[in-house]
Amino acid sequence: MTKLSVNINKIATLRNSRGGNNPDVAKTALDIERFGADGITVHPRPDERHIRYADVYELTKVLTTEFNIEGNPKEQKFIDLVLATKPTQVTLVPDADGQLTSDHGWDTITHKSYLQEVIALFKTNGIRTSIFVDANISMVEGAKETGTDRIELYTESYAHHYSTQKEKAITPFIEAAKKAQELNLGLNAGHDLSLANLAYFAQHIPGLLEVSIGHALIADALYYGLENTVQLYKRCLSKNH
Repeated sequence: MTKLSVNINKIATLRNSRGGNNPDVAKTALDIERFGADGITVHPRPDERHIRYADVYELTKVLTTEFNIEGNPKEQKFIDLVLATKPTQVTLVPDADGQLTSDHGWDTITHKSYLQEVIALFKTNGIRTSIFVDANISMVEGAKETGTDRIELYTESYAHHYSTQKEKAITPFIEAAKKAQELNLGLNAGHDLSLANLAYFAQHIPGLLEVSIGHALIADALYYGLENTVQLYKRCLSKNH
């Protein structure tokens, strides 16, 4: 069954908006684990506008499921953080400074040498690597050349077109997933996946190991409650759904 990793950035955003420590990011992460999530994802950015670097160190001490840290390795501070905390997985994302949210994958051909270097560093330290890529066959093939363990398909275009033309929207993702399998690359996915579109995606993408979901899941939790929402997302990933 595909694993659900919950991105808790929005929990930190809520905390930071008021100051203090409510909601408690670490406690919420532990509760999300207890409610059935298979992992926790964080994406610390240089301005620490949501998850803070201090949060990552605290989470490393208490989490019992998989811990996934996302970020752009162009920041030495990010590289140092990952090497110091040694998460289960590091997901490399080509974000620009001040970017609101991730909006594209790596050009794995143009940045091949750079990615090879940083991926080798993380893998030497026993950290599984994944890189954010668009559903493009050439970018998947380029990812293989970087030495990464996995790719994470950037699913915004699928989510955007799901309600009007879901078969067309998912086709490039199926093709990218098949290419990843052919190349023996592990496959993750994330961005704008939700209760509306997740089950269809999971049912049609071969070899899907993990999805990382934050904004939609936390927003749904306002209505359904956090424990129930985690279970609703897990149900979308069930083969029996």
